[in-house]
Amino acid sequence: MLEKIYQKYRYSFILLRELVITDFKLRYQNSVLGYMWALLRPLFMFAIIYVFFAVILGIGKGVENWGVALLLGIVMWTFFQEVVKQGLKSIVSNGGVIRKINFPKYIIVVSTSLSAIINLLINLVVVAIFAALNGVEFGWGTLLIGVFIFELYVFGLGLAFLFAAINVRFRDIDYIWEVATQALFYGSAIMFPLNQVVAFHYNSAVLLSLSPITQAIQDARHFGITATADTALTITDNLYVLLAPYVISVLTLVFGAWYFRSRSPYFAERI
Repeated sequence: MLEKIYQKYRYSFILLRELVITDFKLRYQNSVLGYMWALLRPLFMFAIIYVFFAVILGIGKGVENWGVALLLGIVMWTFFQEVVKQGLKSIVSNGGVIRKINFPKYIIVVSTSLSAIINLLINLVVVAIFAALNGVEFGWGTLLIGVFIFELYVFGLGLAFLFAAINVRFRDIDYIWEVATQALFYGSAIMFPLNQVVAFHYNSAVLLSLSPITQAIQDARHFGITATADTALTITDNLYVLLAPYVISVLTLVFGAWYFRSRSPYFAERI
C-alpha cells in the first residue's frame, strides 16, 4: 500500500523536497547572518516583550517560569505567522514556474509550510535550553506541545491555502492580513498569561479560548512549561468551548484546501 502511494506521488514528493530546500536557501540568501536569523528574530521579539511587559510592567507575575512560557508562545506564534504569510505569497511568487510546468499547485504552499517547520524545530531547541536552565521539569506533558503545534499548523495551512488562492486575484489580501496579524497577536494572550484575562473579565477569557491560536499556545504552556498557566481546560468545563478550536482548525483546512483546488486551474492565466 505504501509503495503504491509512493509511486503514485513520487514526482510530487521529489518536487516538494526540492522546493523546500530551495525556499530555505533563498530565504536567507545574501544576508550576513544567514540561517541565524531563524533564531534571532523570535529571540529579539522575546527580549523586547519580556523586558517591557514582564520586567517593567510586571505582567506574568504569579505564573511559574513565565519567561520560558513567553518564549514558547512567541516561537509558536512566529511559526503560525510564517506558515500563513509565506503560503499567502507562494503562488504569486512562483508564477513563472506555474506558467511553464504543469504540476499540483498545492505542493508550493506545502513547501513553504515545511520551511517554517524547519525554523520551528531550530527555535524549539532554544526553548528547550532555556527551559532546562530555568529548572523546568520535562515529562509526558512536554510531548503534548507537539500536538498543539500540529493543531496550529493545520489552522495555519488552511489559511495559507485560502489566502494563496485569493491573492492570485486580489492582492489586497496581503495588506489585510498584515493588519489582521497585529490584531491576532495582541488578542491571542501571547504577551500575557490567560490568568490575567480571567481575573479582569472571565467571559473575555472564554471568548479568547475559542481561537485555535490562543488555545494551542495556552495549552502548550500549561502542559509543557508550567501548570500554573491557565488554559481553557482550567477555566471552563463547557464542551463546546473546549472543542471549538479543534473544529475551527479542521474546517479551515478543509475549506481552504477545497477553495484552493477549485481555483488552481486558473492560476496560470491570472498571475
